[in-house]
Amino acid sequence: MNTLFQNGYVLHRRAYRETSFLVDVFTLEQGKLRVVAKGVRNSKSARGSLVQPFLPLQLSVAGRHELKTLRHLESAGKGFSLLGNHLYCAMYLNELLLRLLPPDMPFDILYQAYTMSLQGLAAKADIEPILREYELLLLQELGYGIPLSHTGDSGEPIEQTGVYQYSPQLGLIAHKGRYVPQHSFSGEVLLDMAQAHWHPQSLKAAKRLTRMALKPLLGDKPLKSRELFLQPIQEFSQ
Repeated sequence: MNTLFQNGYVLHRRAYRETSFLVDVFTLEQGKLRVVAKGVRNSKSARGSLVQPFLPLQLSVAGRHELKTLRHLESAGKGFSLLGNHLYCAMYLNELLLRLLPPDMPFDILYQAYTMSLQGLAAKADIEPILREYELLLLQELGYGIPLSHTGDSGEPIEQTGVYQYSPQLGLIAHKGRYVPQHSFSGEVLLDMAQAHWHPQSLKAAKRLTRMALKPLLGDKPLKSRELFLQPIQEFSQ
């Protein structure tokens, strides 16, 4: 399939043969693609500096198979300057897309949210709401969304005074016993999350909930981006 003038971002690249890169890109029109960028590692190639994350691109690809060839590549705007933890969070967003998105399937809402998330991170906005909202949207777009206003088994509305547990198969389930389980969620916090009313308690609960929901999808392989938070802070500037 040949597609001209797609809008996209580089998610990851690695050396391929002597002068090329194997590149994973996230495009508005086709979703996640894996392409070969031929000759860009050559010192004379002007395109080589464009094959990097967090830079909006315009590109075209050619090929009928899953591995396609990059034909056209140019900048579509100024790249995002990211520093320290904001950089590591952007890398985390990239790794989630790499690990979870199926190839050749457009996710236009997710693409727009990704761009807005990078804008927020580059502006040094509060990290936690950006990540939690993106994780919840990603789960929804992949078909694993968690309704936060009603239970997953009976469809009853979440009650502010209720206590709920999360099931990967059913979603949120009301807890009926007297004993409050350790990994439960209060109805009040769930309703705040549903309205994107972020405060320390709702952010903490959202982080716990999204990690529980993402774990079966990610498997046992650790996320490399989480390990970056243990390293000295560095800057990534376009």
